[in-house]
Formats: sequence, structure tokens, C-alpha cells
Amino acid sequence: MEKQLVIFELSTENFGIDIASVEGIVKLQEITKIPQAPAYMEGITNHRGSVLPVIDLHKRFGMSAHEQDNETRIVVANVGNLKIGMIVSAVSEVLTIDDSVIEPPPPMISNVNSEFITGVAKIDKRLVILLDLAKVLSADEKKQAVKIAAE
Repeated sequence: MEKQLVIFELSTENFGIDIASVEGIVKLQEITKIPQAPAYMEGITNHRGSVLPVIDLHKRFGMSAHEQDNETRIVVANVGNLKIGMIVSAVSEVLTIDDSVIEPPPPMISNVNSEFITGVAKIDKRLVILLDLAKVLSADEKKQAVKIAAE
């Protein structure tokens, strides 16, 4: 079976998420900070007339901060019933891969807590870490993001 993925970069690593959960990819835009929000929560922004909570995936995964530049993007995704923006270093491509190139995640993966990871795809000579967006934020963190968006 095949999967369609949006491939993006965080620092020097490649990550993939199912294209079905991606609503759009936008250039970095003005983000309003929220007082007392978790460190990874960058704030909120206006996305097509609605308030969109925005997280920085570098911070969420405990990776070193990436300097934002012309390649930095916000990936707008649906995580369950929550729409969220995720800041990434760059979005490189949309790719269709066969399930046969996906291996289960190894017990220890550099920089990222493995509970977010569904597998690792070997594509050409690179490895792409496949994320489970439903697990990127805990239930409490999702509630907090909904509350932030509503305020």
C-alpha cells in the first residue's frame, strides 16, 4: 500500500506526516505571543480569518532552536478536532512512498521522543522519520491549545 507524505525539515533531519492531515503550508507570518504558554507554544496567528495556535516543533521535540529564514514555514494540520500550525525549518516535498520502505522506529531515535514516531522510511539514501500528529501533543496540551485559540 502507498502513503502520501508531506516531507519537512527540522534542523538537519527529515520528517514526514500524512498529507491527509495537512490543510496547508504557509510562509511564516506574524505570531502573537500568549502569556504563560508552554515554551514550545509560539502563540497564535490569523489563518483564513480564524485564530490558529502555533507550536514550534523544534522546541516541542527538544531540538536546538533553528534560526527562522525564508525557508521557514508553518504547516497547518488537523490533529483530531484541533487545527494547529507547526513551525518547521522548511517543507521540501510531497512524496508517495510504498509501505515496504517503512520500518518500525528503533528504540532510541536522536532528538525526538519516540512516542510521536510511527516509523522510519528509507527513501533513496536518506531516512525520513514519520510522525503521528495525534501524539505530538498530549490530551491536556490539545485542550490548552483549544483554550488559547478561543481566547
